[in-house]
Amino acid sequence: MNQGARDLVVGLDAGGTRTRAVLADLGDGRPRGEGASGPGNALTVAGPDLADHLAEALAQAVPEPLRGRVAAVAGGFAGAGHQGQGADEPGRVRARTALAAALARLGIDAAAVGVHSDIETTFAAAPGHPADGLVLVAGTGAVAARITARVPAATSGGDGWLLGDDGSGFWIGRAAVRAALRAADGRGAPTALVRAVGRELGLPPSVLPPEDYGVTDTVHWSAALRTAYRAHLLPAVMDRPPVRLADHAPLVVGAAEEKDTVAAGILREAARRLARTVSALEPRPGEPLVVTGGLLAPHGPLLTPLTEGLAHLALTITPVSDGSPGAVALARLAHRTRR
Repeated sequence: MNQGARDLVVGLDAGGTRTRAVLADLGDGRPRGEGASGPGNALTVAGPDLADHLAEALAQAVPEPLRGRVAAVAGGFAGAGHQGQGADEPGRVRARTALAAALARLGIDAAAVGVHSDIETTFAAAPGHPADGLVLVAGTGAVAARITARVPAATSGGDGWLLGDDGSGFWIGRAAVRAALRAADGRGAPTALVRAVGRELGLPPSVLPPEDYGVTDTVHWSAALRTAYRAHLLPAVMDRPPVRLADHAPLVVGAAEEKDTVAAGILREAARRLARTVSALEPRPGEPLVVTGGLLAPHGPLLTPLTEGLAHLALTITPVSDGSPGAVALARLAHRTRR
C-alpha cells in the first residue's frame, strides 16, 4: 500500500461518561489503535470541552504518521439527534462543530465525516451490522429505539435526567441517595447505601452510621447523628452537577451483591423500567434487540433481569460493549457509498 493511500477509518463512541476512538482498516474493519477521553454528550458538554475530548481520544487512536491515511470518520454521540430529525437538530450541530474542530486540530482531512446518534452506532455494532431491529442504551441515561434502514423510526425514553431516563445510571444513583436520606430520617429501611453514599461524597466519618448499619437489625444510629448526616449530605449533593448522581450507581450494584435488600430492590425496579421502555416500541417476536451501556454491556448488572423481564417477547438480545464498532462500520459504509 503506498503512503498516500486512504486505507483507514475512525469510529467514535461519545457517551455521557467517556469518549472512545477506534482506528481501523478500511477493508476489513480490523482495529489498529484506540484512545479515550472525557464525556462526549453533545448537549451537556460545552462545545470547546467536547472538541478537546474528541481531539484527545483521536490523538491517542491515530498516530500522527497515519492521519493522512484516514478516509472516513463516523461518530456516535449521546445527546445528538438521529438523521431523520434534520441536519439542524441542536445536538447534531454541536457534535458536528466539535468534531470538525478536533479533526482540523490534528490534521485529519477525511473525505467522509458522519455524525450519528449513539443509538445508531450502537445498533450497527451488532454482529453483521443489521439495518433493522431494536436497540436499548442504558448508561448514564436510557433510551430505546426502533431502527429501520439504520435510522431510528421511533424512540422510547431518552428524555434526560430531569424528565426521564428511567432505569438509567442516573436514575439508580439518585435512588441510592434518596434511600440514604429516607433511612436517615426514618422514612425508609436501613441500608448499607447510607454509609456507601456518605463515604463517596466525602462526609465526615463521625456522622456515618456504624459499619454494620443495614446489615443487622441491632445496630443503633442516634437521632443526632442522623440529623448531622442529612445536614452534610444535602450540600454535598447540591454542590455537584445533577448528572453526577449517576456516579453512585456502582454503589447500588455493590450493595446488591452483598444482599442489601434496598439496593436489590432498586436494581429490580430499574430493570422493570428499562423493559417497559423497550415494550413501548411494540416489539415483534424474534426481533433483534441490541443493548449496551454500563448497565447492559456484556456482564452488565441489569442484563440478566432485563432478559428475564423481556422473555415473553422472545427477542434476540445481543449485548455489545459500546458503539465504537458500529461507528467503524458506518464509517466504512460511508466511504463505500461515496465511491
